[in-house]
Amino acid sequence: MSARRPRRASTASVLYDAPGPRTRRRIALASGVTVVVVVAALVLALREFASHGQLDADRWAPFASWPIWSYLLVGLRGTLLAAALTAVLSAAAGVLLALGRLSRVRLVRWPATAYIEVARALPVLLLIYVTLFGLPRYGIDLPLLWKLVVPLTVANSAAFAEIFRAGILSLPRGQDEAARSLGMSGAQSMRLVVLPQAVRRVTPSVVTQLVSLLKDTSLGYVVAFTELLFRAQVLASYNRLLVQTFLVVTAMYLVVNGLLSALASRLQDASRRRTPSTPDVPLLAAEEIHA
Repeated sequence: MSARRPRRASTASVLYDAPGPRTRRRIALASGVTVVVVVAALVLALREFASHGQLDADRWAPFASWPIWSYLLVGLRGTLLAAALTAVLSAAAGVLLALGRLSRVRLVRWPATAYIEVARALPVLLLIYVTLFGLPRYGIDLPLLWKLVVPLTVANSAAFAEIFRAGILSLPRGQDEAARSLGMSGAQSMRLVVLPQAVRRVTPSVVTQLVSLLKDTSLGYVVAFTELLFRAQVLASYNRLLVQTFLVVTAMYLVVNGLLSALASRLQDASRRRTPSTPDVPLLAAEEIHA
């Protein structure tokens, strides 16, 4: 038990101020009320479903057959492929944009800042429409997969950039200064000392963004890309089992996102065991110092 306390305190100091005793009691009370409300809502929903015959065995029987699952798993494969491509491209671009926004060179910092602010302000659906209807007029007609991945990458790279920038700014300046005193260049200090610690600190935020990214792939129905939600819509229109189909798809999303969160937690724990902890600096205070 005692080994877990420093880990929780470290995460809390990066994301928010550690709550006091009164705030913890309020959080516990609010959590208890929320659990009661959610359970009551679930019970009420199940009663309504049962009263309308939605829980009858014959309406769920089709989902015990392999062809139905095979059809949905093809959509899940498309969802995971689009999410993986978007995550890799967005994370790489996010690191470059974060470094660009922190650069002391105005010609680098200003374009990076402008891109991040504009990309964060635009709805993802608008970016998809630009890719779907705007680019073909100029001779750029991307494959269906990339009509989804490109706009998602544009939007998520800006979000990743701000997450990584916050992680870098949360580190004490002494980390970079100590690396330089050992003879490292600025690039080596950033790559070998600052970035690994920054990424480890913002892992919870990165996981949250990955979950959001995975859910955004459901916009693939706009470009008729075969992802999970698109397949669910087609299946529901075929078998007339709308509630059952979307409950099954909801369960699939929950399982995938749960596995993603569990994997991230294990990676974070492994990273903490390999790397000694460093003093924490409140995030907002660090941003003010570097502003």
